[in-house]
Amino acid sequence: MSDTVEPGQPYPLGADPRPDGVSFSMYSADATGIELLFFDAVDGPRPARVIALDPARHRTNHYWHCFVPGLGPGQLYAYRAIGPRAPERGLRFDPNTPLIDPYGRCVALPSGYDRRAASAPGDNTAVAMKSVVVDVSGYDWEGDAPLHRPFSQTVIYEMHVGGFTRHPSSGIAAPKRGTYAGLIEKIPYLVELGITAVELLPVFQFDPSDAPPGRVNYWGYAPVSFFAPHQGYSSRTDPLGAIDEFRDLVKALHRAGIEVILDVVFNHTAEGDDRGPTFCFKGLQNDAYYILEPDRARYANYTGTGNTLNGNHPVVRRMIVDSLRYWVEVMHVDGFRFDLASILSRDELGRPLPNPPVLFDIETDPVLAGTKLIAEAWDAAGLYQVGGFVGDFWQEWNGHFRDDVRAFVRGDRCTVQRLASRLLGSPDIYGHEEREPEQSVNFVTCHDGFTLNDLVSYDRKHNEANGEDNRDGANDNRSWNCGVEGPSDDPQIEALRGRQIRNLLALNLFALGTPMILMGDEARRTQLGNNNAYCQDNEIGWLDWTLVERHRDLQRFVKQLIALRQRRELSAGDHGLTLNQILARARIEWHGVRLGQPDWGDDSHSLACTLWSLSGRLTIHMMVSAYWEPLRFELPPPPGGPMAPWHRLIDTALDAPEDIVPPEEARPIAADSYELRPRSLVLLLGQVE
Repeated sequence: MSDTVEPGQPYPLGADPRPDGVSFSMYSADATGIELLFFDAVDGPRPARVIALDPARHRTNHYWHCFVPGLGPGQLYAYRAIGPRAPERGLRFDPNTPLIDPYGRCVALPSGYDRRAASAPGDNTAVAMKSVVVDVSGYDWEGDAPLHRPFSQTVIYEMHVGGFTRHPSSGIAAPKRGTYAGLIEKIPYLVELGITAVELLPVFQFDPSDAPPGRVNYWGYAPVSFFAPHQGYSSRTDPLGAIDEFRDLVKALHRAGIEVILDVVFNHTAEGDDRGPTFCFKGLQNDAYYILEPDRARYANYTGTGNTLNGNHPVVRRMIVDSLRYWVEVMHVDGFRFDLASILSRDELGRPLPNPPVLFDIETDPVLAGTKLIAEAWDAAGLYQVGGFVGDFWQEWNGHFRDDVRAFVRGDRCTVQRLASRLLGSPDIYGHEEREPEQSVNFVTCHDGFTLNDLVSYDRKHNEANGEDNRDGANDNRSWNCGVEGPSDDPQIEALRGRQIRNLLALNLFALGTPMILMGDEARRTQLGNNNAYCQDNEIGWLDWTLVERHRDLQRFVKQLIALRQRRELSAGDHGLTLNQILARARIEWHGVRLGQPDWGDDSHSLACTLWSLSGRLTIHMMVSAYWEPLRFELPPPPGGPMAPWHRLIDTALDAPEDIVPPEEARPIAADSYELRPRSLVLLLGQVE
């Protein structure tokens, strides 16, 4: 490393390795001085070298920059920012605290990393995170590129990288359990199910210690960096290993025809509230990166985590777009699901904006064109924008679908009309926009809440293991335990639960929209009634692969559902039509137990419909009952005439393998009526030619 330090340039931000050295640049408007620190070891108690940047040579506007000759990839570094510590003005500089680079591509954590030490003023160098200089240009992608699969062909599997293979029963060698490499070995399982996209819970570097005492942050919604992959998911011990191992995972998934969607957290960071740690943004320019309360000393908390990222500040807007570009261009990901996306519509005072700049920056960026953009269109402070999220190309998690399908299957009153709307792509929510039906991302379960097994096994949450006296997690789950709270050996209870699970899966996968299923639901994964397992990096949060073996029939059911959905004649297909156009052209007839007489009343618990494919060659007749006694439904005449009867594809009340069969194995139904067992769903197929 040369002793000389050149002025450098403001662009690019971060640490940019060159053949003869490394360029550094970062933003701080109110710092009076910046020190660049170099370390020989991640747990070093003091830097090996300190470069004090000269404002006259190393500052352009609000950007501090330099070029250090002789430096290369692998170098550990951090910053110290000198400036006013004036919380009442929104400024929290501390000249003794090392700060990671907001644009750093890799974060190294010392073995003694201490979140508490970063929460108090003073020198915590030995136990602080460090950034690492990374050269990302040498990876061999072997011709790989994002897949750009249409949403109409997409089936999403929401999953946790660690929890998917961390259980000893996964069959993965111990060093690779819970890692990107471990997930690669399980790709054939996803292919067999028919999954076309994985939605990975946060893989940006997060702070595992951002959790209640004695617990860890398992889900990862505690970001410390928006550019670095999480080191804890790498089987490699070197700090640069996570980057290439993540890219190995993306490349392997693409080869299997599976897209990669990242759950991204651009709404807060792990720095917490005014009592929380300082490891980056607070210490560099607190009032730019965060939305502050009017007193400027406290943080607005629209996230429920202690702080809120100031997404529409110009510097933060640029950082968000640069991060997304990096993950698309350098890491080849296919899309993003934005956690609490509605926060990105708030201004620096927390007010919702009609045209939020950052959302249009994302949507109009040419690098991101064709990238899947999915919004969780609400936040933790009551802003709910499902059906009204800003933009032309965003898909939305449809929380109404989850709530209404759960309520119907449970047997609630006043649910039949809402169920009909959810099955047709939710035109009551999205019909005012001329958008594709896949705008609605349909789900019954996700990481946040009960698993599908627990939804039919518990009436109430059981979050005692989280250490918050069961206060955390949602109380409104619209669940039903089928008669016994928790696990049961009663064959009738188990049969009913299995039937309810199949009902929920069938409704989810056959509704117009983009279906998403939760990791392990196809194997009846349980969290023992915990509906907020964010801090459970243990068997509560992991997928137990012995369940996969035990519930092979349910996996077969899911596999067949997905295969039916993907049959071109049975789906909305790639017709290029909007939801409104499809509904206007489609032939749909609604029924109750009697043909042409649907019961839309508040006390109705059943519905039937006949749907003709847009080509007119196939007809589907579906009957669904949440009633607790058998119901006999009249059947319409077979569309192909008496010589081409209806054929039964699905009856969730039947034992496997008769509960679902492929069309070529479907049995004919010659009668003019069909009896549905209590709480069951039947799907019949008719062929015109």
